[in-house]
Amino acid sequence: MKKLILMVALGAAVAANAANPYIAKVYDFIPAPGQFVNVMPEYEDGDDKDAVLAKVAENICGNETDGATPGMISLGAWGGYVVFGFDHPVVNVKGEYDFKIYGNAFAAASSASGGSCEPGIVMVSYDENGNGEPDDKWYELAGSEYDKQETIHDYKLTYYKPSADHVAEPDPTYKYITDRTYVKWEDNKGGTGYVMKNSFHSQNYWPEWIDDTELEFSGCRLADNADDQSGNGSYYVLSFYDYGYVDNQPNSSDSGFKIDWAVDEQGNHVDLPAVHFIKVYSALNQYCGWIGETSTEIQGGEDLHPDAEMSGIDDVLIEDNLPIEYYNLQGVKVKNPSKGVFIKCQGGKTTKVIL
Repeated sequence: MKKLILMVALGAAVAANAANPYIAKVYDFIPAPGQFVNVMPEYEDGDDKDAVLAKVAENICGNETDGATPGMISLGAWGGYVVFGFDHPVVNVKGEYDFKIYGNAFAAASSASGGSCEPGIVMVSYDENGNGEPDDKWYELAGSEYDKQETIHDYKLTYYKPSADHVAEPDPTYKYITDRTYVKWEDNKGGTGYVMKNSFHSQNYWPEWIDDTELEFSGCRLADNADDQSGNGSYYVLSFYDYGYVDNQPNSSDSGFKIDWAVDEQGNHVDLPAVHFIKVYSALNQYCGWIGETSTEIQGGEDLHPDAEMSGIDDVLIEDNLPIEYYNLQGVKVKNPSKGVFIKCQGGKTTKVIL
């Protein structure tokens, strides 16, 4: 009787050849309007999206010379995002932090619990269909604020591009705001407001390479963290969150991210063997006087165990007369399984396999 032999990944092991620990590729970049948009990275007349993606990659993709923080990009106001990956899957090593993403947060001289904290939420994806593109399901890495009452999980926001004949409206009481009705936004909770223009950044805040007159984002919004300690808009402290966000705490004190934090849309834990793609988006919708909108900045990223791989391979023998059903990571049956699926055979036994 014929038998089917499957190679089963039992855990993480050490690869023979070390992989590049730093970000290797940028797949997408759509910043929300903001004071550093078209500056980090710098937009030049005629740049299309491919040119901008190349500049983003130049700023956040590391190598042996540049290390983990080669440059910096800004994601703009709430919802703006970037999608990137490494030259290998980042393996989920149980009990360990799996990767870091570096920002430019710093501690305030007046406060040990805050400073410049502009948190970005992290989403991860496993390449279930094996096509090398970030078109599979995304999972949020649940940080310290995920289950808090103030966190909004079904948040949507639309930005509206200023018209060509838009007339700036300076704030008469605050000299740093040169246009307080610059980029209008509306959310799905009845809120509305503006990304205002300030005197320190006079360039267009709308991404120049995007022709759309509206930008819509959806995701999770964290509670505002800014405290105007001066009382007059001159000194803000943005409080740190405990863990789980980019540009949240100084790089030296940020432990990083665990793939084990992954949850689905309902908040249920998802056991991912590894992740191929990472998405980061700005998580706060707040404006802080002269320092402007709260925008997540990124200075690269690093796989904390690049030598790990899904191995510890065993053979599983299945009699060819047994019915076999294949399921993806969401438990949905698939007809043409690719790598990293679940296999379910007679007796209800389920085994995670790499095909």
